[in-house]
Amino acid sequence: MKTVTVLGNNSGRNAGDNAILGNLLDDFARKRQDIHFKIPTFNPSFVNKHFGHHNIQAMGQLPWNLALKNIGLPLYKAMTETELILITDNLLFDRKYYNPFLNYLNGISFFSRFSKKKSIPIVLYNASIGPIDREVGKKALQKVIDCSPFIITRDQSTHDLIKNLGLRHPEIFIHADCALNTTPPSDTRMDEIIRKENLFTNPNGTIGLNVNAYIDNFGEKGEMNRSTFCHIIAKTADHLIDKLQVDILFTVSQIMDMKITKECVQLCKNKDKIKIVGNCDYTYQELTGLLKRVEIHAGLRTHTLIFCASAVTPMVNINAYAKSAGFLKTIGMGDWTIAFEDLSVENLTTIILKSWENKSSLRATMAPVVAEEKAKARDSVKYVSDLLDTL
Repeated sequence: MKTVTVLGNNSGRNAGDNAILGNLLDDFARKRQDIHFKIPTFNPSFVNKHFGHHNIQAMGQLPWNLALKNIGLPLYKAMTETELILITDNLLFDRKYYNPFLNYLNGISFFSRFSKKKSIPIVLYNASIGPIDREVGKKALQKVIDCSPFIITRDQSTHDLIKNLGLRHPEIFIHADCALNTTPPSDTRMDEIIRKENLFTNPNGTIGLNVNAYIDNFGEKGEMNRSTFCHIIAKTADHLIDKLQVDILFTVSQIMDMKITKECVQLCKNKDKIKIVGNCDYTYQELTGLLKRVEIHAGLRTHTLIFCASAVTPMVNINAYAKSAGFLKTIGMGDWTIAFEDLSVENLTTIILKSWENKSSLRATMAPVVAEEKAKARDSVKYVSDLLDTL
């Protein structure tokens, strides 16, 4: 039996993070049954409940486990009592570098020295990196990469960042996000949810929206605040309803975003045409199944865009993260992005209406590209499997 540690945002609060872990485990299960996965998490009960059908060990990272979130005994043991470490998602960045509650790079870099002494390889697995804006972050990232026999990124921008920073690095493979291979539940289960939530009753269709609670972090000019943002989203929703006679479905993929989503809806005049669904009630597979049924979707959270892609639903990126823009470029949707500093009712309404007008052609264009990206994401298993067999 091989032992592999999976490092990621595995608290259960974010549907995108859940999809990364779930699809990673599913992808490996298709190829081999001889791997025991160690999964550090702040919510062991969630991991055990949703992924316990795989051979896993949920490792608590709470104070009684002798941990301060990303610093402590659990991470040390996860990175030293294993044969291989996989780093997923976008853990390696240097914002708030010295805060273990928000930053992973500091802790992973510190413990990587012990992994290296024990010849335990670290592999970035369908992952992103950045931002890396400071020398301390650059040095920390180099320590992690020095333990890597190869790197598998999910976007070109991560490859470019490593090159531009001038870091020593092994071969870099550009693959895709694990979450792309999310499979919606059965039609029976989806019909049950749709009836319960009274969704998709409008013959003119439904447009999806998604917002993010971290508004104050995105406006580079400092001109965007929470109130302004909520009014932009609410007025855009009303404009779409008035012009197209559609319904609006807000999809919440991170539990913390529910509050700001409700604030946006409260400002809308057409509340009777708006519904909210979220990962507090539904799994990432179920949210993907719902996004499959919207005509188009516009959102800030990267993984709502990825869920749409997996379901071949056209999307508009309200660009708050570099990884979102990078993902859309990867699937040939790079033009369907609105910069956060350009966000206004007029600009957002215009690009969504344009997407609506082109939705059929966008689906047709996306489908073959997304199929290729899904294959890339699954191909990453072979690289790691071959490496495991040499250890």
